Amino acid sequence: MTNERLRGTVIRYDSRTLIVTELHTRKHYLCDMPGRFKKLGIRPIVGDIVEFISTGESSGIVENILKRRNELKRPRIANVDQIVLVTCLEEPAVPFYILDRFLVLAEYSGLPTVIAVNKVDLLRSREFLRELYHTYGEYYNIIEVSAKTGHNIDLLREVFKGKISTMAGMSGVGKSSLLNALNPGLRLKTSDISRRLDRGKHTTSRVELLEFDFGGYVADTPGFASLELPELMPEELKEYFRELKAHSGYCAFSDCVHINEPNCYIKELVETEDIPLTRYESYKKMYEELLERSKQRKGRR
Repeated sequence: MTNERLRGTVIRYDSRTLIVTELHTRKHYLCDMPGRFKKLGIRPIVGDIVEFISTGESSGIVENILKRRNELKRPRIANVDQIVLVTCLEEPAVPFYILDRFLVLAEYSGLPTVIAVNKVDLLRSREFLRELYHTYGEYYNIIEVSAKTGHNIDLLREVFKGKISTMAGMSGVGKSSLLNALNPGLRLKTSDISRRLDRGKHTTSRVELLEFDFGGYVADTPGFASLELPELMPEELKEYFRELKAHSGYCAFSDCVHINEPNCYIKELVETEDIPLTRYESYKKMYEELLERSKQRKGRR
């Protein structure tokens, strides 16, 4: 049926042409963007919900872009439901400090975060996992998985089901392998509609939402494009460490940043190991980085 008004999710955007998945049928449409959007400085991004008029069996024209619930900047995606942070304790053994930087970025985005520990089949000792749970288990959902053996893949599939997700994690932790274990052949699927887009020139965005057979989408991107800390003042950093934020109100000074102040409740919790030392050391290291960045900016004024 033509000239029917529909709603869908933008899963890919190149120049003035979009691939949109209709919300109810999950059918794909190749949609054009009228020139008036460009004149108004309006452009869609992957994840946007759009209203469009169908002009053929699998084609349409975008009429409206609905208000976004949220928006990630790097990679640029709208209406994201969660971040799945993939890490490893063996091959490679990802340092907790790197994990902490990813978590600060995730907290800054304001999105729920799940930690997926891949390659658990390679672990020589459960002690590594016990340390991970002690450090992060109180504040984050942790799932042990193995793309190779299929361990807990069904559980991870439920995490992704029906949501728009983005994955983050260092190179080598097995993000692509996990995606293929979740939905075999996912990255190999290319519809006719996608090939038509590939013929176009002047590509403006390469972020794409991959569609799971079981429902839901994941961003076809390595996750966060950079581990550079967000634009924060040093004193704001404590808001992005969940355990620090939860206990900050008990310090003697309301503006305590938990570095050199007396009667700091956070430092007391570190001493009693109620807050893991590795987390506190990560916090201090990032605080000093932000402080140095702030000093450099002031020096340039």
